[in-house]
Amino acid sequence: MDQPNISLEERSTKKVFWRVIPFIFLLYIIAFLDRVNLGYAALDMNEDLALASSTFGLISGIFFLGYFLFEIPSNILLHKVGARKWIARIMLSWGVVVILTAFAQNAGQLYVLRFLLGVAEAGFFPGIILYITYWFRGKEQARAFALFMTALAASNIIGAPLSTWIMDHIQWGGLAGWRWMFVLEGIPAILIGVVTFFYLTDRPQEAKWLEKEEKEWLIKEIQRENDQKSKEGQLTNKQVLSNPQVWRLSLIYFTLVVGLYGVGFWLPTIIQSFSSLLSNTQVGLISMVPYIAGGLCMILWARRSDRTGERKVHTALPPLIGALGLIGSGLTSNPYVSILMLSIATIGIYSFFGPFWSLPALFLTEASAAVGIALINSIGNLGGFVGPYMIGYLKEGTGSTKSGLYFLSICLLICFVLVITIKKHASKETELSSDKGGSYGAAADSGEKPFI
Repeated sequence: MDQPNISLEERSTKKVFWRVIPFIFLLYIIAFLDRVNLGYAALDMNEDLALASSTFGLISGIFFLGYFLFEIPSNILLHKVGARKWIARIMLSWGVVVILTAFAQNAGQLYVLRFLLGVAEAGFFPGIILYITYWFRGKEQARAFALFMTALAASNIIGAPLSTWIMDHIQWGGLAGWRWMFVLEGIPAILIGVVTFFYLTDRPQEAKWLEKEEKEWLIKEIQRENDQKSKEGQLTNKQVLSNPQVWRLSLIYFTLVVGLYGVGFWLPTIIQSFSSLLSNTQVGLISMVPYIAGGLCMILWARRSDRTGERKVHTALPPLIGALGLIGSGLTSNPYVSILMLSIATIGIYSFFGPFWSLPALFLTEASAAVGIALINSIGNLGGFVGPYMIGYLKEGTGSTKSGLYFLSICLLICFVLVITIKKHASKETELSSDKGGSYGAAADSGEKPFI
């Protein structure tokens, strides 16, 4: 490749990066905070509304049932109508539901509102994952996914002290602090939803902010990768839904997400149990520690995966580390050691995402990816129901969250086994290929290493 082409490549990818990643990063901070701020609200809300541990676990998890039911239709619509309109719609509707949550008076109303929040937000995450594949080549995707998904950590780093500070200091009009937290954190989704409609560009073909040669180069590169993946046949929507490799990735993601949301919703309560003297704000500040560690390691691990071109081990090791951290946290009663172990668990859970989400794009073309990614995410996110609910159920039965942490660790160990037992590719054949057309063979032809 000559120097002008190298210069064009670097210039184009840098422009795309700075235009796309910071904005979708902001979107996901808002989205994830509105999804998990229930865990901070629980510090006061559970007592105000007389919610048992199992009830809170079910309220936390029911979000994912609505999410599951509407995930695939939402992602198909995004692919058809465009990310700009559909993501703006998603944000506006979920912002309204979050604000309405502030006025819930009992568990029944919370069940309905959390289910509706899942319906409103369905398609957001897989839609963004799909959107990234429109703009980034395969060799850059793990880093792009990881940088986008550091919003998971950032939302908690920002949201933990912010949410708990609002709860401790804002009770305007006699409304409890946890209620004001929902109102004040729902408003940004509505405002940014309006901005999204005007800011996002659906496809490179429509990017007025790219010069003509940059646009042409990017379109050609993305199309070349899609053509390579289509050489052995295009998967229909029906074939994607029945593809065993897509279902394997769905199960892998399910076991990981059990741990992600089990920790996410219950971490504030676990920290609060360290001492009765901790204020909500102090709980929020302590909660930042695992997420800072997780966010930093997430980026470094994804960069290493992109640099080496290796995916399998980079996807397998993080859940193993996460499981060991959760086991360690359950075995200790020392709050300092517990936070250290929970930080290790968070590092493991978060480092999984970048390498993992580069896998579907290796064998799914642009059209089939809309369905495949949505299926993986929707099945996987059922783990968001199982994790919080099982911790609540086990806590109510045993009086401690320790058994819940062990349950989460078992799920992460299963995740590790499912990934590490993926067969190595031989020539153009890999375990993640299908007689119906999808194959990593095209990726192998292009020099991309499917997993290892």
